[in-house]
Amino acid sequence: MDSFSKRLWLALVPAVFVIIWSTGWISAKYAAPYADPLWFLTIRFVCAGAAIALFALIVRAPWPKDRMSWLHGLVSGVLLHGLYLGGVWWAVKHGLSVGISGLLVALQPLLTALLGPYFLKEEISLRQWTGVGIGLVGVFLVLSPRLGFGNAGNALAEVPWAALAINVAGVIGITAGSFYQKKYVASGDLRTVTAVQYLGALLLIGPLALLTEDLRFDHNLTVYATLAWSVLVLSVFAIGLMLMMINRGEVTRVSTLIYLVPATVALQAWLLFGETLAAIQIIGMMVTAAGVYLAIKR
Repeated sequence: MDSFSKRLWLALVPAVFVIIWSTGWISAKYAAPYADPLWFLTIRFVCAGAAIALFALIVRAPWPKDRMSWLHGLVSGVLLHGLYLGGVWWAVKHGLSVGISGLLVALQPLLTALLGPYFLKEEISLRQWTGVGIGLVGVFLVLSPRLGFGNAGNALAEVPWAALAINVAGVIGITAGSFYQKKYVASGDLRTVTAVQYLGALLLIGPLALLTEDLRFDHNLTVYATLAWSVLVLSVFAIGLMLMMINRGEVTRVSTLIYLVPATVALQAWLLFGETLAAIQIIGMMVTAAGVYLAIKR
């Protein structure tokens, strides 16, 4: 790859990541009627980890050399994949609306901006703070029809608070995992590090699935197609892009891209499921894009 092609690819990585990452919500919607969430994730982690480990062995990628490197990889996997995906999938399966779940996940950039100066000594400029704030407003506008406004009282009264708490734990997990990845795991080989991370996620989610679920996994085309997409595109390709961006840049800029996910999910739901897009959602998408531009512009 020549220098121009490499620069072009690096410029397109954020957009490609957002488009692919947002399909996780679509995958969850397809899989929910046919598989228990934690058991589905267990199978996903096994398949993704095995695929990446096999590839790493074939190309002879360097594995972590000491116990601490292995431990850091396992811990980052628990936070980035186990807590985050487990929390979100479990919460949606147990009654938390996709709109509220999406809004909670979109709080990650705000948490990252607040904590970044303390944990990683990242300087957050006034322009970045402005972008984070504008992006949060845009996300709220995109999700406002799904949150039940102006019937907000009834919407909040029907919130399953246990599911909401688990979803919040997932948001805290991916936020902490981003910091942990940048501080302790950034120097490792992405191929072997990712395989170790999925092992860490499996050590958390596998036992939880065995203890709390019926291990339902219907054998039909929808489930297997969703699993294939989740493993190859989400767990391998998209996670690789995310880790690459974290390793190359500031965590705050990377996490701010999450603001674009709810708007992208709304567009995909419109295309795939015929869900309507209100004018306020379209305005929210433009506001969100403006906020993200301010926050990540160098």
